[in-house]
Formats: sequence, structure tokens, C-alpha cells
Amino acid sequence: MTKRILFVFTSANSTLTGASTGWYLPEAAHPYYVVAPHFTVDFASPAGPKPPVDESSVQAFPDDVGKFLEDPEVQKKLSTARKLSEVNPDDYDAIFYVGGHGPVLDLAKDPVNIQLASKFYRAGKLVAAVCHGPAALVGATDESGKSIFAGKPVTGFSNVEEEQVDKVKDVPFLLEDKIISLGGKYEKAAEPWGPKVVVAGNLITGQNPASAHSIGEAILQALQK
Repeated sequence: MTKRILFVFTSANSTLTGASTGWYLPEAAHPYYVVAPHFTVDFASPAGPKPPVDESSVQAFPDDVGKFLEDPEVQKKLSTARKLSEVNPDDYDAIFYVGGHGPVLDLAKDPVNIQLASKFYRAGKLVAAVCHGPAALVGATDESGKSIFAGKPVTGFSNVEEEQVDKVKDVPFLLEDKIISLGGKYEKAAEPWGPKVVVAGNLITGQNPASAHSIGEAILQALQK
């Protein structure tokens, strides 16, 4: 039976300063085309259909517009994305959180998402996230009530990268700091914007847009075991 992956997108379209945001195009497109030939992929977000894409990512990655945003299958999945409240973890083998600044603003504190992520993790299912996607996991806990980051190697968008894109004031917390505060062993690439993927049991995290393809490969490898 074909395994199923749930791609979770943010529904947030503006930051704390009022700047536009959303999900980051290559962080959905690159892993999608790695895993979609092998597994069934469904889309979901807190508010359901048509999660907002970050326009800056559309401009920065024009090749992914034609490939992903104009792909009829992808368009159908985006327009029919399920609400997180309608998702049953039993239907899936893995959950993957697409990045963009949006997840720091909505998914990080969304009680429905926190419960969903915790259920996936506690069931031993694969939990993966890239760039700001790990912000969606800051409230997720294991059976003992501890953060799923505690004691584990984890990556995500770094403080330096956040400073370089001048978005520190746009988000309620810096992801690197938050991971460390939750007991995670934060790791990052040798240079900002370099690819970095960390596998810690059933938790897989990627640092930034350059890590999007690699995290797709890590998810593929984990699910093919």
C-alpha cells in the first residue's frame, strides 16, 4: 500500500510588522518532487484551502513557479487543502512542515497543530520540517510531556540568516534560540545559507531553502526503510 505524507502549510499572510509572508515556494516544491513519485501527498493548513505563498519566494525562485505553482495537480491540492482540524494522523505515515516566516506566526501556537504534531511523533511516525517549519514543532511533546527537541540534534533557520534577511522584528521568536531553550542541540551549516539536514530518529529537520531538496531525499529514504 502506498505510503501517505501530509504537507502542512502556514495560513499566515502577514508578519508582526505587517509585511506580507506565507509559505516559501522552494521549500514545498523541491521536497514535493522528490517524494510525490513514490508516495501519496496531501496538503493541509490551519485555515484549509489556498494557503498564501510568500511573494518574495515567487520572485526569488521563478523556475519553481512554472514547475510547482502552475502544475495542475499541485493547484488542485492547494485549492482543496484540508483544515488541520480535519486531519486524522492514522491516515498518514509522515508529516512535513513547509517553511516561510508564516509558521512562526500561526503554527507555533496553534493548539490543533501542536496536538497533531505531538500525535504523529508519539505514534513513531516521521515528523519533518524545513527552514522556519520547525517553528511548528515548538509546542510538540513526547509521551512524557517533554519537547520533541529535548536532547536531540535539530536544525532550522539560524539567527544569522534571520538577521541577514532583516526579519528579526517580523517574528515573535528566533527559531535557533527557541530550539536551544527547549533543550535541542542546535546544529547549522558551516556557512549561512548552506544546506543542512539533521536526522534524529523519526524527527528530520532542514535549515534553510538550500536544504529543501535534501530534506525531501531524507524523507524518501526514511519512508523506504
